[in-house]
Amino acid sequence: MTVPQRVTDMMRSGDIYRCDDREMLAAQREQMELLYDFNATRPGEQSKRLDLARRLFGSYGEGAWLEPPVHANWGCNTYVGDYVYANFNLTLVDDGKVEIGAHTMIGPNVTIVTTGHPIRPDLRRDPVTQYSLPVTIGENVWIGANVTILPGVTIGDNTVVGANSLVSHDLPADVVAYGTPCRVARPIGEHDRDYYWRDRRIRPPFDWPAA
Repeated sequence: MTVPQRVTDMMRSGDIYRCDDREMLAAQREQMELLYDFNATRPGEQSKRLDLARRLFGSYGEGAWLEPPVHANWGCNTYVGDYVYANFNLTLVDDGKVEIGAHTMIGPNVTIVTTGHPIRPDLRRDPVTQYSLPVTIGENVWIGANVTILPGVTIGDNTVVGANSLVSHDLPADVVAYGTPCRVARPIGEHDRDYYWRDRRIRPPFDWPAA
């Protein structure tokens, strides 16, 4: 079943909507069946897992690898770039659009959230009232274990997000950022040419070519 355009438009509008729409629930149920099958694949069933991933996600790039189990509200609203790797327990609250750029690495137990509920108490009494804002992750990003990314966030290319961070605002490209809330700690620079972590020096064959 293809998700009706009316349903997709509703989820991507940025406005408050009800998630108990009949067409929406039917489409989501089919996605949940695909997700169940994906997570139930055996380690030796790589071809089957790849076929299911291509049916489940909005796109699934060449060489991409998502370790089961993956948890998702939809799956089809998440677009996975080439050679993306995600460790186990990736959680996608993907009623809104999630874009993950090529060569990005995602640690275990990462949560990407596109959806929230109104602050106004009377609207929140109805638990099916929600809004969704897109999350965009650039290319060659490294997201550490247990990171949570909130609705509407964009993370720039090459950026490193430290473990256990809460990313509530955009992060630029080419920085190291961490914390709750997540803040830029420093740019990626000359020190990183020679050291891969703290005072541990990079040795051949991993030396960068001369500038």
